Amino acid sequence: MSIIDKAIAHFTEELGERGLRKTPERFAILREIYNLGGHLDAEDLFMHMKNQNYRVSRATVYNTLELLVEVDLVKKLQFGNNITLFEKSLGYKQHDHLICTKCGRVQEFCDPRIQQTKSMVEEFIDFEITHHSLNIYGFCRECRKK
Repeated sequence: MSIIDKAIAHFTEELGERGLRKTPERFAILREIYNLGGHLDAEDLFMHMKNQNYRVSRATVYNTLELLVEVDLVKKLQFGNNITLFEKSLGYKQHDHLICTKCGRVQEFCDPRIQQTKSMVEEFIDFEITHHSLNIYGFCRECRKK
């Protein structure tokens, strides 16, 4: 079963448990997020869907994104300067972000030492970590060249 099939099955189950309608628009939004990948702005996702001739309203996109966050299929990322981006979360390994404060570019990175640090903190403080978020701010290579 592919990740998108697992996401659809999970979303179908969550909608049923919550007594919410299983509309084609909600599933189209989910599919687009998982097909596009990366970090998505809600407005960019809306415009992408309009350009693909989906019949979805801006409100449907925004509301569905929030619902997908609630059911752990999408992560909501706040990067300062009122920047909110979304990314798929099912089947997506833990990673962290480098954010350019000049152009807003977001780059993902994964360093196994962070997992080691988390394990040491759990043991030292007797604290079970369920997830983490590490955002590092600075200037990307392109902005430094300018």
